[in-house]
Amino acid sequence: MTTTALFDKLWNEYVERTPSAEKVKDLFESQGNTIANDHVAFRTFDDPRVNIDVLATTFINNGYEYKGDYHFPKKKLYAKHYEHKTDKNAPLVFISQLITSEFSVETQSIIKSTLDTVDFNTVSPEALVFSGRLWDIPSYDLYSRLLNESEYAAWLYVNGFCSNHFTINVNALDTFNSLEAVNTFLKTNGFKMNTSGGEIKGSPELYLEQSSILADTIIIDFEEGAKEVTSCYYEFAYRYTKQGELFKGFIANSADKIFESTNVINTLS
Repeated sequence: MTTTALFDKLWNEYVERTPSAEKVKDLFESQGNTIANDHVAFRTFDDPRVNIDVLATTFINNGYEYKGDYHFPKKKLYAKHYEHKTDKNAPLVFISQLITSEFSVETQSIIKSTLDTVDFNTVSPEALVFSGRLWDIPSYDLYSRLLNESEYAAWLYVNGFCSNHFTINVNALDTFNSLEAVNTFLKTNGFKMNTSGGEIKGSPELYLEQSSILADTIIIDFEEGAKEVTSCYYEFAYRYTKQGELFKGFIANSADKIFESTNVINTLS
């Protein structure tokens, strides 16, 4: 699979869960812009069957390499980012994982027992990023228990393995020259921004500014009946030059707030 085919497949699955992303893309294109993708992000657990290194397999096999890692003590997460070895225009990849050992015995048990229901002999590491939820119909009771401790864990329990968000490269837009202008355009067109930590996370001094709209919502069929939960969201990134080149990394404090784009309390309130 070529890099283009890989991200096209991910995009097609992503917009099925995130119809607002297609609307946003169309809006920017209607203003004369060609959309370039800055990065794609994924969520997972630190279980050795599905951890970051397993999820990264399809990207490693398509020419990517590890470039940096990040720690999120408050959310009890760890992440790595990857860049393509030769194609400087290829999207970056950001994969985070829940550090399950730092949660209650109950949460650890829910996660382990859920993963134990999956026959991983039938799921290749290369296919994991496309697999969605591999386990049976979720329980709303278990979802609620996870939500009490970790929004991230609850989100992953119902959404499974998929692109958590795509990101528009604001630097590549033709008719917008700042993230503030992008945010204003989005709000004018009825999209709600993630305001946790401010609409714009980061700064020129950190070489990266990020913003995002709130996640879409989807109806999930739980054992107890259909319920509305959050799915995925669209992000926007503006990068600054560092030592003669555009900064290619991420800022942990900013990413910490971007994670909250899927928070149920923000989206469903």
